Amino acid sequence: MATPPEVPARCQTFLAFDYGLKRTGVASGNRLLGTATPQATIRAEGAARLAAAVARIREWQPDALVVGVPFHPDGASHDNTARARKFARQLRAASGLPVFEVDERYSTTEALASGARDADAGAACVILDQFLRSLP
Repeated sequence: MATPPEVPARCQTFLAFDYGLKRTGVASGNRLLGTATPQATIRAEGAARLAAAVARIREWQPDALVVGVPFHPDGASHDNTARARKFARQLRAASGLPVFEVDERYSTTEALASGARDADAGAACVILDQFLRSLP
């Protein structure tokens, strides 16, 4: 397992994103409860996706952001790995908030197995739950 991220204590509320080319899942959560709640999935591409994510950040006003970064099962990077990391950098630049990356392998599978009605928002919950569990 990866080393838990160094997350300042002032970071209590989080908004997580499961980046996708056509849909980006969103979840909110906080340290106190240690759980994630699905939010409406962003159904947009390119600049419209970033604008919708920034609008969501303004609406929720989290202390920090979490972005799921996909890898192959063996841990190797692929095209969407670079795209998700670019999205994370764009969010950091647009919001000025800390952005933490989480390995999101199998998050959609886990979300579907747990009965998520929206696989993208469910995957964002899995990503955020994993992140929150890694915090001290």
